[in-house]
Amino acid sequence: MDVFLKRRGEYPVATVAVGLATAGLLTPSLVRGLKLTLELVKRLSSKNKQSRIGGYNTLQEGEDASERTEQYAALVDSYYDLATEFYEWGWGTSFHFADKRSGESFKESLKRHEYYLASRVGVKPGDKVLDCGCGIGGPARNIARFSRAKVTGITINGAQVERGNALCRAEGSDHLVTLVQGDFMKMPFDSESFDAAYAIEATCHAPDRTKCYGEIYRCLKPGATFACYEWCLTDAYDAANPAHRKLKKDIEVGDGLPDLVHTSVCTEALKKAGFDVLETRDCATDGDLGDTGEPWYTPLTPSWNPFLQPRFQMNGLMLVLLPRLLKVAELLNLVPAGTHQTQVMLQAGGIGCANGGATGAFTPMWLMVARKSE
Repeated sequence: MDVFLKRRGEYPVATVAVGLATAGLLTPSLVRGLKLTLELVKRLSSKNKQSRIGGYNTLQEGEDASERTEQYAALVDSYYDLATEFYEWGWGTSFHFADKRSGESFKESLKRHEYYLASRVGVKPGDKVLDCGCGIGGPARNIARFSRAKVTGITINGAQVERGNALCRAEGSDHLVTLVQGDFMKMPFDSESFDAAYAIEATCHAPDRTKCYGEIYRCLKPGATFACYEWCLTDAYDAANPAHRKLKKDIEVGDGLPDLVHTSVCTEALKKAGFDVLETRDCATDGDLGDTGEPWYTPLTPSWNPFLQPRFQMNGLMLVLLPRLLKVAELLNLVPAGTHQTQVMLQAGGIGCANGGATGAFTPMWLMVARKSE
């Protein structure tokens, strides 16, 4: 924050924020867009996390996933140090995808996607529920308000814990939701301590799915249910197709993944962990979105309409312009060095996800519902 405060008079932050907003970092409401952009600049300046981009990119080099798997904790922690502020600013507090049904807003679609998962694990008032890979707790707060369950979220990133618990206090849900820092490969919870568990597009960061699901299994009470949305390659993925290999790599680099695996790998890992698998399916292929519905990847496809965010940021002009604007902000010491590289990384991930969705080679919502035996 010191750099931000010292430079504020020399380089007006509001002027830079207006420039960024006008260039496409604007949400549909001008006032809200400017406010969110100012908050983004302040948080980036105060935390100076973008310096980790070099080490992160080094870990993501090459096709062999072995080093990324060995150093998964550093990979994922550095990724969320880099990405969290951008995620919250551009997407909201629920870091996941959802298809949009007719009549739904973007936020409503995210909540419906979360509530559906909560219904599959049978969450009830007073239940102790585990959110495995909770981010800054958007889904945990929504599900807790919806069900009146007590949700404990775990994330490897300390900054997310700090931000998420602050949001819980601000929203008056801290009596229902608590975020803790920890590794979901070795969670700091007693065995058989949760009535239900879920994961929303999070366990894709695990270096070993069987061990990850095994930890969730350990923490659940007998008879409890676990449900998750997994990021997976589908049967449509063709490893011999260069375009498919590129979108896989773009997703891994742009989203902090050690390795992206096929749906069958995740399903089999769940069985090996000891669960009785009740259902698996790709929710992206459910269909019946209605006349005005949109598939999950639509927000990542390009548009020239500045009121369609984040789609406007994905058009050819903005893909070039935004990193340059952020580079200027770096030179003015308004944001930390490495911010523009972080934006490029996230853009690549978005393009990879959109291409994966359009080709059907990738899904972020492979649903798995499983139960721990009595």
